[in-house]
Amino acid sequence: MRKLFFSLTALLLMVCSCSEQVDTSSRYVFKYHTVASYLEAHPEYSQYVDLLKLVQINPHMETSTVYQLLTARGNYTVFAVTNDAIDEYLQDLVDQGLISEPSWDAFTDSVKLDSIRSVIVKNSIIDGYDREDQRYSIDQVDKGIELPLSTLNDHRLTINIPDPKKPDSVCVNKICPVDPINYDIQTINGYIHQLHKVIAPKDESCATYLQEILNNKTEGYLMMARVIQACGLLDLLSIENDDTYEQKYLKGLIPDMKDYQAKSGGDKSSTPGDPDAHAPEHRRIGYTIFAETDEYWRSQGIDPTAPDALQQLINWLQTKKMYLSDEANLTDENYASPNHILYRWVTYHILPMRIPANKLVYNCNEIGSLYGRPTLSIPIYEWYCTIGKGTRRLLKIYESKESSGVYLNRFPVLDNGLKGTGHELSCEPGKTGINIGRESEMAVVNDINNACIYPIDGPLAYTDAVRDNLAKERIRFDLFALFPEAITNNLRRAESSEGKFQHVYVPQDKDYKYFDNASILNEETHFIHYNGHMTDWPNYCQDEDKVFGKYDIMFTLPPVPKRGTYELRYKVLATGARGITQVYFGSDPDNLPAAGIPVNMAEGIAITYGGQGASWGDIKDEGHDEDQIIEIDHKLRNHGLMKAAKHEYGEGKTARDDDRQKRHILIRQTLDPKETYYIRFKSVLDTDKKELYLDYFEWCPKEIYDNPEKPEDIW
Repeated sequence: MRKLFFSLTALLLMVCSCSEQVDTSSRYVFKYHTVASYLEAHPEYSQYVDLLKLVQINPHMETSTVYQLLTARGNYTVFAVTNDAIDEYLQDLVDQGLISEPSWDAFTDSVKLDSIRSVIVKNSIIDGYDREDQRYSIDQVDKGIELPLSTLNDHRLTINIPDPKKPDSVCVNKICPVDPINYDIQTINGYIHQLHKVIAPKDESCATYLQEILNNKTEGYLMMARVIQACGLLDLLSIENDDTYEQKYLKGLIPDMKDYQAKSGGDKSSTPGDPDAHAPEHRRIGYTIFAETDEYWRSQGIDPTAPDALQQLINWLQTKKMYLSDEANLTDENYASPNHILYRWVTYHILPMRIPANKLVYNCNEIGSLYGRPTLSIPIYEWYCTIGKGTRRLLKIYESKESSGVYLNRFPVLDNGLKGTGHELSCEPGKTGINIGRESEMAVVNDINNACIYPIDGPLAYTDAVRDNLAKERIRFDLFALFPEAITNNLRRAESSEGKFQHVYVPQDKDYKYFDNASILNEETHFIHYNGHMTDWPNYCQDEDKVFGKYDIMFTLPPVPKRGTYELRYKVLATGARGITQVYFGSDPDNLPAAGIPVNMAEGIAITYGGQGASWGDIKDEGHDEDQIIEIDHKLRNHGLMKAAKHEYGEGKTARDDDRQKRHILIRQTLDPKETYYIRFKSVLDTDKKELYLDYFEWCPKEIYDNPEKPEDIW
């Protein structure tokens, strides 16, 4: 728990010695109130204040109360509930049969009493630590997205406008109304927002949530729940946390990397005042489910409540050809078999990571977006591997300015020529994809601990058409997109300037294997994620990853969509801090062959191509016509090189226009979707002061890079 910067006694004396006069120049700025003293001064919060004084910050350590915390210096966001809201919550507990009357005296179990007090208090407060940008104003935060930091109870909150016709009807987690007048009340140490309903998430697993649907035959996602149950996936969806990691972390057995900048050989991107890179506090397990609704199934003539609903669905999947034609599908009642048509169908709906609505795709520094406050511009996309035994399949998530929403498996026509805009021009019938209802009332984002469920507007399946369209695309994946744990645990693109989010130290395998898809192969390897929040970096999605020491590290790559010839590319942004690495690639992790000659990450593309003294001016786009640009790109490719993509923008230029950036073509060979491929990086230098730089990789099919009619695009 946070450290208190001043002694509570000293701060209380300071507050008491000051006048309680309200600054009349701004109705909602109370210069002489802390959060605690403001609440104390307003009788409508009397019950809430009583609870603040009873609930300890950390009950296991008998620490100070939450009330004392709110008297201290800091940056707090407090959703203060009124007496009426607390009375209503107590009545809800009566209706649930938990207590006999709506009174605190009705609790006969002290443990239950402490739990309810904690629910009311700790779900209502976010501690922004020492960062003023981490106290949240209702007027300033984007609606419909999760707030970057969790509550004291470790839950995430979303600020919503449930009724678009009533823009002032702001709620927390869709159902807890914010008072239309008493909000954004600014005090010495934070913001107060009056709430008319207690924030009380269900605090349950995805499996429990779905089981309740099954028990009560609740329509909405009943068909999806029935299929998930039949395919034996409820146990998987019940897992919320890696308790072994949690215990090791609490015992201090998962170390941070102290003073990492001094050990990194010249890195200059540390957080002011925080020289350490921090190991993750948690290793939570999460899922994202994209689900057709029961309303959709009824439109297809299928009754989700019918005894034979599963057989109806199997018949429908067969009739509509919702499968790969070259796979033999079981259609009996052995639904949990990896070869069953239902199992293959439903597992393509589930990702092994919890993705909040604002992070289905990452809108940050693509060209045309606004630095510091991103706006939709050219397409943004992710390719993730779905769950399922015996098969690995890619699911594409896509959004553009023209798409009017986030889509699954959308394959549009883009204006991606040398002089193009990069924007979406059109989308052919059959390729428009499936819209994700991330702002729908049916989207389940905050009530389930380990999952998000989003309704979709059409049938999702891994069909011949989907596979073939994926196989015709260049697939670019950020390194941290390889790690479901990074997304579930809010490590990738964390919207926080706090040091523990800005520089994440990935534990060494000897301490704990944190990422399933990464292997740290020796104890001299130190792996750090640089979040890049509010940093004008020209990296893909702004973030980057570095490995220090005499490193040896390996990653599991996502599958290719279809058997064929592909290139694997590796993007570098050269600086003097980088070293030289040997890359290895193959399908046997214990015996990977070298992929070409070592890569010098300190060289810009001109020097790698032409040697010392080579000129960037000779190969850059500026000053050359289209035919010359195409010819230059062709010559670069003959040397296993490409300029970086034009997609991202940073430090005043696109990545393609940056002479430090390049893509190395590592391999060009036939690959199979049934194989798992690995990439390994090993330092070839004696020094431990040169770093391995990691940003993104690409699978590119021959149909793209060797198309005689249409050269590969620059985006």
